[in-house]
Amino acid sequence: MNGKRTIEKEINESIQGQSLILDERQGNTKKMFIESYGCQMNFSDSEIVASILANEGYNTTQNLEEADLVLVNTCSIRDKAEQTVRKRLEQYNAVKKINPTMKVGVLGCMAERLKEKFLDEEKIVDMVVGPDAYKDIPNLLKEVEDGRDAINVILSKEETYGDIAPVRLNSNGVNAFVSITRGCDNMCTFCVVPFTRGRERSREPQSILSEIQDLWDKGYKEVTLLGQNVDSYLWYGGGLKKDFVKATEMQKATAVDFAQLLDMCATQFPKMRFRFSTSNPQDMHIEVIETMAKHHNICKYIHLPVQSGSTRILEAMNRQHTREEYMALVDKIYEIIPEISLSQDMIAGFPTETEEDHQDTLSLMEHAKYDFGFMFAYSERPGTLAARKMEDDVPEEVKKRRLNEIIALQQKLGWERTRRFLGQEVEVLIEKESKRSDAHWSGRNSQNTVVVFPKENYKPGDFVMVKVTDCTSATLIGEAVGYAERMQS
Repeated sequence: MNGKRTIEKEINESIQGQSLILDERQGNTKKMFIESYGCQMNFSDSEIVASILANEGYNTTQNLEEADLVLVNTCSIRDKAEQTVRKRLEQYNAVKKINPTMKVGVLGCMAERLKEKFLDEEKIVDMVVGPDAYKDIPNLLKEVEDGRDAINVILSKEETYGDIAPVRLNSNGVNAFVSITRGCDNMCTFCVVPFTRGRERSREPQSILSEIQDLWDKGYKEVTLLGQNVDSYLWYGGGLKKDFVKATEMQKATAVDFAQLLDMCATQFPKMRFRFSTSNPQDMHIEVIETMAKHHNICKYIHLPVQSGSTRILEAMNRQHTREEYMALVDKIYEIIPEISLSQDMIAGFPTETEEDHQDTLSLMEHAKYDFGFMFAYSERPGTLAARKMEDDVPEEVKKRRLNEIIALQQKLGWERTRRFLGQEVEVLIEKESKRSDAHWSGRNSQNTVVVFPKENYKPGDFVMVKVTDCTSATLIGEAVGYAERMQS
């Protein structure tokens, strides 16, 4: 991974194409096989789909050959993800020849973008379902069973799936994701999300708190509040964020923003740990930072994508902030929470990027002192404004060199930031067995750094204080010194 760290909203390479497996429901006779690609939102959406289909008589299987229904939840963010899905569809087709009754559906962002192509050109697919149409799957399946292609990619102004309790898939029973917003209003010129996931709308706060209560009752210890842009969360009785200006005085007076939602979560569940992802710098309010500082159980970590350190490039990307505004925000965050960790998304070689722009990116990184990063060379995504209006004019070898310089600097910064914990005691939530040793546990501290330590008598879901004695570039190594008193329930 070249020293890159995955972030919740971003694409975690280790779980791509993972098939989901659930407890079997008595009486269900049909089998479904669900594979997910892309960001954590897609994996969260697959849990919603599994819940809907469990009520339609389907249990999950990991054996593709025996499936009655195969669903692939897709991503359009990067070309690589699309190519992977196309290859999988070819493999499904080979299985379909052996099992002709098997139905294949494409879900998610790619479905929305390539609907006609899937049905007309690639005869493999029976059903195409966009991100807001999952409740319609039972009807679409009936269409398919009657021998018709079925398609619903209509983007909704209301759908938040707040009324569906997701089935937790491939879960460690410790961490869970809870979606709080859908869609995005920020028309960044490099991004397909507003076209594939629609306009921004927020979920009713009570349904969020009820889902967290359910997770707490089941023994979960950490929740990540999830959205394409969580900071723009705004509930005023339903409807799109852009329509808030038309809200009544009462609606405006009783509206709940992200800082208030975060405060409600942390106050109502003082022994549950909270993270959130992803933030957009232009919507990041100081109140959110102050809420984080106020509550011990809100992790001191923000993923704050910037994409470039050059104001000129930020403008070309339609990011609604300058380099100076971003740096001032970072300074403010460090002032309020000195111990915080920050991470970035960075794009190397955006159209028209000069060497000076690239140097601006490197100097901004030095200023922000990121703990982790997620870095890519620019690739044109069909349908985006950049693809329509801008020439992809930075040569590949230049993109590659700039990306390597960004990665090298991030590795250096990451190493320095990891070392700051040496000799400290840090609070760790045990998540799973360490990959390197079955005698060690692995978990993360509040700042999202992985911590590994001998198991002793502790178990997953325990909050433990760990004395840090050593580290690698991205992992802390230490020994447990006892339970974290503040987080004991």
